[in-house]
Amino acid sequence: MMQTMAHKNKSNWSPLKKTTLKNNIAGRHKKPTQILSLKEAEERLFDIFYNHTMDSIKKKEISLLCRYYLLLMEAQTHSNFTRLLSFREIAIKHFIDSAIVPQLTPLQFPLLDIGTGPGLPGIVLKILFPNEKILLAEGVQKRVEFLKKVRDELELNQLEIFGKNISSDFEYPVNGVITRAVEDMRNTLTNVSNCIQPQGQVYFMKGPQVDPEMLLITDDLKSQFRLKNDIAYSLPKTPHKRRLIVFERKNL
Repeated sequence: MMQTMAHKNKSNWSPLKKTTLKNNIAGRHKKPTQILSLKEAEERLFDIFYNHTMDSIKKKEISLLCRYYLLLMEAQTHSNFTRLLSFREIAIKHFIDSAIVPQLTPLQFPLLDIGTGPGLPGIVLKILFPNEKILLAEGVQKRVEFLKKVRDELELNQLEIFGKNISSDFEYPVNGVITRAVEDMRNTLTNVSNCIQPQGQVYFMKGPQVDPEMLLITDDLKSQFRLKNDIAYSLPKTPHKRRLIVFERKNL
């Protein structure tokens, strides 16, 4: 399960999450040892997308993703935003991981990305869907400031940033919610229950071992949401397995 973009709402405790010394060590700040130039990054990202069957992504989008990579690595030199530092890992485990979702299921907009961290998957999706409204929610102030910088420097329109954790009192109307945060699905569905519109969809980007988490979803939530899709897949031409769980808000 991807743990980098954790939703920092400490009240949303999950019995499935365990804190270990190994995880604490892994979370320590590491600075990038190499940052590619924009030109080299564009060339390498083009090759990686081509070799991993993501060649439908356009040249302009590749350029924006690489500029985002440069901003992320610059920020990583002084703040802990991501555990992935090599360009190849960022390309596959951040960019492809985010960009593959709309290939698996249609996304509904406006789309709210909860616990976006430094903008994943929200910034990637905004680059791919420049004319759609996307909202990023992040409770850590340093990341909020970084997101604003990315929005300004990449000139991303219709991108709203909420510097807060989303809870059940959040009522901004959206037709889609997406998250790759570690918060369990029960808590997320509860927290978006007053903002997701009827027939709106909640997209959970999860690891393969998500079944125990699904068992925690209460009958009350099942009366509000129905399971629409459970898609098991791998990132193209990699061993990295994923599950995309999609819930749809019922007409109440």
